[in-house]
Amino acid sequence: MAAIELRKLTKSFGAYTALGGLDLIIGDGEFLVLLGPSGCGKSTTMRIVAGLEEPTSGDILIGGRRVNEMPARDRDLAMVFQNYALYPHMTVGENIGYPLKIRRLERAKREALVREAAQRVDMLHLLSRRPAELSGGQRQRVALARAIVRKPQVFLMDEPLSNLDAKLRTVMRGELKNLQRDLGVTTIYVTHDQVEAMTLADRIVVLNKAVIQQIGTPAEIYARPANTFVAAFIGSPPMNLLPGHVSGGRFESDGGRFALSQPDGEIILGVRPEHVRLAPQGGGHFTGTVFSSELLGDCTILTVKAGDTLIAAKLAPEDGRTIGSTVELSFEAGRMHIFDAASGERRGEA
Repeated sequence: MAAIELRKLTKSFGAYTALGGLDLIIGDGEFLVLLGPSGCGKSTTMRIVAGLEEPTSGDILIGGRRVNEMPARDRDLAMVFQNYALYPHMTVGENIGYPLKIRRLERAKREALVREAAQRVDMLHLLSRRPAELSGGQRQRVALARAIVRKPQVFLMDEPLSNLDAKLRTVMRGELKNLQRDLGVTTIYVTHDQVEAMTLADRIVVLNKAVIQQIGTPAEIYARPANTFVAAFIGSPPMNLLPGHVSGGRFESDGGRFALSQPDGEIILGVRPEHVRLAPQGGGHFTGTVFSSELLGDCTILTVKAGDTLIAAKLAPEDGRTIGSTVELSFEAGRMHIFDAASGERRGEA
């Protein structure tokens, strides 16, 4: 296994900057997720680590050794792709064992390693089948086994679960996390799905516009987002972000005003939907009309329009309201986040 260090990594395509001065250390055996929207630089980072792209500048170190000029085949990495990349004319066993075959490993040893890898992903009974005879989840397991059989220093996973249906993705997330922990292999996982990031990662790197926005554990990033981009990107529903003005110890925004101990000036107030409550008449922070009321089984997501602002509240299942009705909302003390109106950077809590 090996730690990975990226030093001031940049990548440009002409005038377009795909990656801007990225500094990152990934610990030995760590499961690190690169999270962000399309075009943020996460796949570019992975391809540079893999040796499939050359950085414009900066250094890549794997296990303490600089590998910038080292070919991809010599970096001892294994990749798992979104589209599985299986050979359709080969059996499951032949697909899993192909990396060993091209290394000219003797047949008996190769077959033993294939069976060991297949057993880890519960595919031992399907070694004679071809990819066309498998479900999407089974094909992804074959791709995982093919990566495992090499016993690499590092796993690189590029949205490997995105082609699976929602139920299977949930199952595979658990299997993947347990497998990685069992193997202890350093893993870089790329996704735009914040649920995958929150459930899989030891640490998350949030990227946007080729720049790191925040690095931390899932709990840290959820509880203390560094800026409004992270606040809005992490969470389902996302954090409510309310632009407003503080004057004389009071915050004023569309549809509401309440006491807030902050310096005077423009701010953005953030509050997660689970920290918004229905309030009795005259006792709320905001008054508005119900825009939507969605029963999700274990909770109701109530969206309220206050002025031109939509505020989401995550409430008990029985707390649904009729669309168009008037309600008042209050925010939990100590659960509000204060962001700078100009930069979007975090200033504190209230």
